[in-house]
Amino acid sequence: MLSQASFDASIGGLVTGIERTYGLILENTSSPKINAMKDVLVEIAQVVQECAQFVTKYSETKAFCTPSIPVVFMRFMFSTGSWLGKNVRSETTTRVANYNRKLEKLVVELRDQPIPDIQYGIQQIYEDFSSNCLTCADRVGLDETKKCLDGTRVEILNEIVDWINNTDASTPRVFWLYGQAGKGKSAIAHTVARHAQNLGVLGSCFCFSRVRHHEQLHTKLFPTIARDLAHRDFRLRPLLVEVTAKNHSLRDTTDVAAQWNKLIFEPLSQLKESPTGHVVVVIDALDESGAESTRATVLGVLAAYGAKLPANIRILLTSRPLVDIGEALTTSPHIYARSLDDIDTELTMRDIHLYVSTRLKTLRVTFTSENFQQLAAKSGGVFEWARLACDFVSPRSGVIPRDRFRQIMSHAPGDGRTLLDEMYTTFLKDLFRGSDDRQDFRSVMRQILWLKEPLPISALDFMRERFPQEDDRYPVGYILNFMAPLLAGASEVSTPVRPLHASFYDFLLDEKRSGEFFIQQGDAHRNLAVASLSVMQAGLHFNICKLETSYISNLEVVDLEKRVEDNIPPHLLYSCRFWATHFQAVAFEQELAELVRGLVTGEQILFWLEALGVSKLIRDACGALISAEGWFQVSLLMCNM
Repeated sequence: MLSQASFDASIGGLVTGIERTYGLILENTSSPKINAMKDVLVEIAQVVQECAQFVTKYSETKAFCTPSIPVVFMRFMFSTGSWLGKNVRSETTTRVANYNRKLEKLVVELRDQPIPDIQYGIQQIYEDFSSNCLTCADRVGLDETKKCLDGTRVEILNEIVDWINNTDASTPRVFWLYGQAGKGKSAIAHTVARHAQNLGVLGSCFCFSRVRHHEQLHTKLFPTIARDLAHRDFRLRPLLVEVTAKNHSLRDTTDVAAQWNKLIFEPLSQLKESPTGHVVVVIDALDESGAESTRATVLGVLAAYGAKLPANIRILLTSRPLVDIGEALTTSPHIYARSLDDIDTELTMRDIHLYVSTRLKTLRVTFTSENFQQLAAKSGGVFEWARLACDFVSPRSGVIPRDRFRQIMSHAPGDGRTLLDEMYTTFLKDLFRGSDDRQDFRSVMRQILWLKEPLPISALDFMRERFPQEDDRYPVGYILNFMAPLLAGASEVSTPVRPLHASFYDFLLDEKRSGEFFIQQGDAHRNLAVASLSVMQAGLHFNICKLETSYISNLEVVDLEKRVEDNIPPHLLYSCRFWATHFQAVAFEQELAELVRGLVTGEQILFWLEALGVSKLIRDACGALISAEGWFQVSLLMCNM
């Protein structure tokens, strides 16, 4: 209790230090020499921002000075049981002391210089920083639901934290964590990112996904990291504004090397080290960024230039051990490579046993501890297999857990991929037993697999109702409602449907692995093209967002994003963006030609442009029209041959 009281007192002292700093600033509000104090004010703002985030996380643990706080706070901060004791108290104490020292230093600098007009200074700094000048990715950040179970992955998490905190200037800037599918790489990445965020040292978290290949996310990786770093460190903002003002092409360039040099390396090199310590950048699932050629530039930059980063920058990178990634990253001394496949088998089995026994704790009457050990051993060290196994045996209507357990244990031993394939096959055979059910499954999954962006069930249904063949016009929930263990959004109307693990898509698209559950492309693009054009024909109209006037720019409409969300549903926005992508993948058909002609020759094209404009996607229009023109030209040529 006394120890906790001391701990709370140090936090209270930090809050007092922040208050004292602001008090000093507010005492001095009359001087025209704003530029003389700009740098100090920015540093103060940076430190106070980090302090505020840190104190907020601390204060969320109910109340200060209660016996339960140490455990609650430590779990909140690190989210993994045994990992807590080693790091939390010492790291927190160190960080508080660091904040206090930095604030005291800045207060001295503030007192020793003429104080400018603070209000004018704040306004000028805000104007310097307010420009949204980079083309960045959205929905790629930290996912709080993806984290390690408390008490698992202790050793590797400690290893990563020790690497982050290492003050030796020769410490590798990049930590490459790799392993086969299902080993838990993403869970570790998100746990580390959450830990860094709660300590105020997370610079950026960027997660690739194979279902977003069409977005060319690899070209948005470094701009997004640059934006996030600038959001965290105020000193970077004017530097980014300046460099993009001098070279406008940097705002949307796809030159990855130029992005790295101009948006990250050069701005960071102009700064002193972070006022408050190391900064962590997490890049998860690089192998899902696209084809080998798309990630080659990113790998080239990290391998060639990562060593030049400031000593306080740490980049945690995760991926499968693909050949091209390994060749690029294992020869650089500034990159530390760590394989999850090399972790002691006993440690992995210990963690999976804890996971299984926790997930199935309500079945302790049905299963013994030995049964949990058997399931853990059967996993082959693959966490994703363990998750699926727990879902498979969990009690629900029509499921007898003991029978499901025997079914799983009857599988022959295999490697990680074989185990996952067997589990997927077992799940699907149980869900779809008749030939008609399996045909419907393949039809629904074909729609999902060939979408350019995941859509929720409500949007999938809306589009499916407009498929050319009447037999295909049935609700997807008939299939998806049973697939929650395999697909996110499978039991929710508004959540985009996507795989819980990328290996499920790999399985479905490889006939040798999936057999009768193999998904062929078939008429996927034709169905989606017809549906998209029909959706636009029915849904587009004048002034779709109900704007009161057309005499102001979209940027001046305060609630435009909410208007778009309320008036352009996901199926309509998807259709506006991707009709041409599906359209150009289909051979000439008169029906399709008439649908396109109806869009581009009448007032509908104006409504389409308006919908893209208010959605900040007007750039998509040019490419779509060029694709449509090319389709007609090729089709006309083929018809005349």
